[in-house]
Amino acid sequence: MSKMKTTEKIISKIVAIAGLLKIELPIAAGLCVVVGEMLALGKLPTPFETLLGFLVGFFISGAIMMSNDYFDLKVDRINHPNRPLPSGRITTIELAALTGVFSIVGFLSSYLLGSLSLSIAVVLWVIGFAYNWKFKEAGLVGNLMVSRSVAMTFIFGGLSVNSRFLGLVWVFAACAFVFDLGEEIAGGAMDIEGDRQRSAKSLAITKGRGYALRVSSLLYMLLIVLSLIPLAFGWLGFVYVVLILPTDFAVVYLTFGLLRSKTPKEGRARTRQLYLALVIFVIAFIVSRLI
Repeated sequence: MSKMKTTEKIISKIVAIAGLLKIELPIAAGLCVVVGEMLALGKLPTPFETLLGFLVGFFISGAIMMSNDYFDLKVDRINHPNRPLPSGRITTIELAALTGVFSIVGFLSSYLLGSLSLSIAVVLWVIGFAYNWKFKEAGLVGNLMVSRSVAMTFIFGGLSVNSRFLGLVWVFAACAFVFDLGEEIAGGAMDIEGDRQRSAKSLAITKGRGYALRVSSLLYMLLIVLSLIPLAFGWLGFVYVVLILPTDFAVVYLTFGLLRSKTPKEGRARTRQLYLALVIFVIAFIVSRLI
């Protein structure tokens, strides 16, 4: 009986840690680093580079995710009492220990990729913790910090394996930056009531919902312009044209739909569809680079 209880406690703790991590986000961060490696190399990275790149993205992102729950603890006790930390399934001491372990593993993995990689990993870590601590409610400044971190995962991957052919990596990172910033601003336009309760200073609150959606739409249009740069420089060929042009048309269509959205539900549906377009966008870059 005692062994069964011990096993149940271990499983419960693992489930709580996974909930604390929001595990799909660290996995996505690790994959973004690997994508940056592939774009820089024009081929699949070595298993060693792939593993270390993924580990850096996963563990640095994981540390930031966990610290976020610490800074949100007071609010979560009211709004989300069932989350791992406010429910007591994870203690603050356990959270601090886990955050420390994840940070150390992330830094060690980046060090094995080189001193430059370690420096970038530290910058990503600092930006993430600063956002969680002070800038989450800061509106556009906070949005810029999040978008910069997303873009830097790709740059990290590129710089960790190749310091020469990085033009494509920088363009892709720029695309990721403007897309994420557009999504952050559009998300603020859909969450005005919740943000008011948190005293957040989103662009939608300070300038109005329509203004925020127009800025978001302009960023999506900038994404299309950036997507054409690889063609202008001859970095990617016919396969890229076939994949990217329909995707760009889809982004235009969905962006106008976002502008015309009348309710938060309708707006969120358009942003989800734009995410699907982004997936095709990523595939277009990767497939065209590897062929």
